[in-house]
Amino acid sequence: MENKTKPNGSATLSVGGKSLDLPVLSGSVGPDVIDVKSLYAQTGMFTLDPGFTSTASCESQITYIDGDEGVLLYRGYPIDQLADNSSFLEVCYLLLNGELPNAAELDEYTNTITHHTMLHTQFDRFFEGYRRDAHPMAVMVGTVGALSAFYHDSTDINDPMQRMIATHRLIAKMPTIAARAHKYSVGQPFVSPRNDLSYSENFLRMCFAVPAEDYEVNPVLAKAMDKIFILHADHEQNASTSTVRLAGSSGANPFACIAAGIACLWGPSHGGANEAALNMLREIGSVDKIPEYVKRAKDKDDPFRLMGFGHRVYKNYDPRAKVMQQTCHEVLDVLDKRDEPLLQVAMELEKIALEDEYFVSKKLYPNIDFYSGITLNALGFPTEMYTVLFALARTVGWIAQWEEMTTDPTQRIGRPRQVYTGATERNYVPLDKR
Repeated sequence: MENKTKPNGSATLSVGGKSLDLPVLSGSVGPDVIDVKSLYAQTGMFTLDPGFTSTASCESQITYIDGDEGVLLYRGYPIDQLADNSSFLEVCYLLLNGELPNAAELDEYTNTITHHTMLHTQFDRFFEGYRRDAHPMAVMVGTVGALSAFYHDSTDINDPMQRMIATHRLIAKMPTIAARAHKYSVGQPFVSPRNDLSYSENFLRMCFAVPAEDYEVNPVLAKAMDKIFILHADHEQNASTSTVRLAGSSGANPFACIAAGIACLWGPSHGGANEAALNMLREIGSVDKIPEYVKRAKDKDDPFRLMGFGHRVYKNYDPRAKVMQQTCHEVLDVLDKRDEPLLQVAMELEKIALEDEYFVSKKLYPNIDFYSGITLNALGFPTEMYTVLFALARTVGWIAQWEEMTTDPTQRIGRPRQVYTGATERNYVPLDKR
């Protein structure tokens, strides 16, 4: 990875009676950064930044977010343009290679992914080892990590060809694994992928086809699934991506790193937010109860919070939410589900959030989780599968970030520092003296 930051002056830090000049660096767009690599060597001090919210952990050329302006770019391309005009596999190619493919490159890449979707026959035995009521994300963490036991011919991270094969395998097999996790949880037989279907068509068929009848994939629903995957494909240095990079910095194989990312994504503050948003809508239940819950949301002493509103990064309208809103309505129209009580609650809540001074002043706009939960519910997925779909889509982003980290000559094993506040040195006291 070629270093792209540029010097842009220096910042002066006064500490311990002396002044230090720390380099200021600029990326291609976004805030400048103060390079503190030499801080400890010069002062014997570290910086403290809980959650790393003011710390850049790496240089990256993949995804750019401007939360204040509501901007999300994949390799420079606005997310709404990609969602409206591209396919998920085309976006995968873009994230991994840095440029959009031409027709021949896309055909070759699509063919490669399509012919890697099958799982080793013995792999299906893994699912039988889980309880029937196991959460699908628990199944995903275990099974994805187990891929390294079956495909050990693509775990040498120093071999570019093995890294590429592992990348193809992960992107291709993740829908098959995710669909199996769903089928296992509902007690239905597994459905194998078919090479004549697109990525999203295959996934929907593997999730919802049954032996008793043929399954016809609705093109509107397949396109909606593709958009959901595109919108979730990458999101810069979030918790799960940082987990993948940190795991990868030790030299761990890609399958183990992606399993680590899935484990982090499972957290309700990260990937579980769309599930929480739908559960909130179910708790509210009907439009006439909305005023009561809105009042509770405004009460700082009430633990109730409106899920699916506001975002850690976006202080403006989430650009993904605009696309997801349109997709949500398209799905509900084709499935004739506009009159469902859940949707009525959601639409009224959306109206309030966009007009009520309290929500507008705090910029608590509906985010992507608000609309994706409704959409996935309409498509027929149980709430336990929502984070699984997130993991499926995010796999390509994790891999792109992992590959970038692996080929970055400045990369070192991750080792955050700490401020120790425990007991100082003391002597051991024998048991009979305590």
